[in-house]
Amino acid sequence: MPSQSPSLKNLGILLSGRGSNFEAIANNIASGKIANARIAVVISNVASAGGLEIANRMGLTAALIPSKGIAREEHDRAVVAALKAHRVDLVCLAGYMRLLSPWFVQQFPQRILNIHPSLLPAFPGLEAQQQAFAYGVKVSGCTVHFVDEELDHGAIIVQKAVTVLDSDDEHTLAARILEQEHIAYSEAIRIVVGGKFEVAGRRLVRAVTAK
Repeated sequence: MPSQSPSLKNLGILLSGRGSNFEAIANNIASGKIANARIAVVISNVASAGGLEIANRMGLTAALIPSKGIAREEHDRAVVAALKAHRVDLVCLAGYMRLLSPWFVQQFPQRILNIHPSLLPAFPGLEAQQQAFAYGVKVSGCTVHFVDEELDHGAIIVQKAVTVLDSDDEHTLAARILEQEHIAYSEAIRIVVGGKFEVAGRRLVRAVTAK
């Protein structure tokens, strides 16, 4: 986001499942750990998504825009229309199990965030935790990044490392990575909402505050 204004930023959350990252973000906004931000709308493409129930319970605006049997471009246009209707400044993908079209990405340049359960560029795509465990890595983790037209590719904002223990299986590893996701996503939102950064090539560089 190019603006460095401290004014309130509207977040749009897109999710397809249980919504644990969304819930962590919402709780951190409510507690003041993420300042100058509010969740304007929560959108899911799946009627049974647990995240919709959480949004309703929290009194947040929630919308279902089903994707099954709908052409990707048509669905993307409906989602973008809803985001713009709610004046969303920053789009946060929180377990959104759809690839965004290049057109969608172009509507929110450097204003779409995603979280991925690996230390990108390692193990992009689905089942990243299982991929990491099967490969035998000693350190895994999670990455919050800007979304561009390529899968799990945009500039990295925050990464959290998780040591792979000898006692781990893919499920215990995934659970410990998820704990770090809940921390990393809110940290990334604070950075982006704050606006004091620039992206140079693939590198996100935070401004140094003069002492």
